[in-house]
Amino acid sequence: MAAFGVQIFPTDQTIQPIALAKAVEERGLDSLFFPEHTHIPTSRKTPFPGGTDLPEWYWRTHDPFVALAAAAAVTSRIKLGTGICLVIERDPIVLAKECASLDMISGGRLILGIGAGWNVEEMANHGASFEHRWAIVREKVLAMKAIWTEDAAEFHGKHVNFDPIWSWPKPVQPGGPPIWLGANSKWVFDRVADYCEGWMPIGGAGSGAMEAMSAALAKRDRSMADLDVALFGAPANVEQATNRLEQGFTH
Repeated sequence: MAAFGVQIFPTDQTIQPIALAKAVEERGLDSLFFPEHTHIPTSRKTPFPGGTDLPEWYWRTHDPFVALAAAAAVTSRIKLGTGICLVIERDPIVLAKECASLDMISGGRLILGIGAGWNVEEMANHGASFEHRWAIVREKVLAMKAIWTEDAAEFHGKHVNFDPIWSWPKPVQPGGPPIWLGANSKWVFDRVADYCEGWMPIGGAGSGAMEAMSAALAKRDRSMADLDVALFGAPANVEQATNRLEQGFTH
């Protein structure tokens, strides 16, 4: 059975995370997702993918992990997720600690939705490389998984490198919180199959996408049964939503 949730930019001008989380749980929905942008440079040259002027909630949004921790404290059932976390802009050791802590505080309800981002100038302010962002994201994810599952974790890659470390708490969910990749491209299938437990295509999946994902998973001895497929930006239309469910979306 498919799950249904809410994704919103929580800002100083909207309903606050605690009130929203209570409302989502009370109404029988299944999840609550918050996005991430630490800031938006005023001199941004990168065009907004949405094709319009960038809405101001992009620079007014709360930190997702602080907001989700507040939501966790006043709920007991709903899944709590990032939609999405800009892993490229974060230190993987710190992020692993934040995720493990939130997973424990929430009783194993965290979903880590991730992406590589689109804003070149925002990444540059974090010292992150837009050109190499996907390679960096992959290494950061693999490093976090090592921290979550190993007592003395170490990682040695091109972009992430550290000798054995101790880091607790460990996540409640075995292997760590599920990682859902939010992206649409011809490369997304292999990326999801390589290091993720879920896929969040923006606006839906095009013709042949589910088959391509199934083929990428099969190359790694995985199947669609192993994967959560969540629609990021569901249409406010019953017929269209039903079509998405028939296509294979689970959330």
